[in-house]
Amino acid sequence: LPHQQRVVDEKVELDAKCERLIGFLQGETFQLLDDVEKLCLQWQLMVMKAYSSVLGTRIEHFKT
Repeated sequence: LPHQQRVVDEKVELDAKCERLIGFLQGETFQLLDDVEKLCLQWQLMVMKAYSSVLGTRIEHFKT
């Protein structure tokens, strides 16, 4: 269904953003940031992963 496909598409896009953020967190530029900014980016990744997990659960539920 269209609304289900939008959820799948959103998860794919979110997972790609997570991967890019992980790459940034592992890079040299991240090390130059102040501690508050580092913490915020790490928190952002944690929340994005949680959101992705929720979307994954919804997608699994579509199959039932």
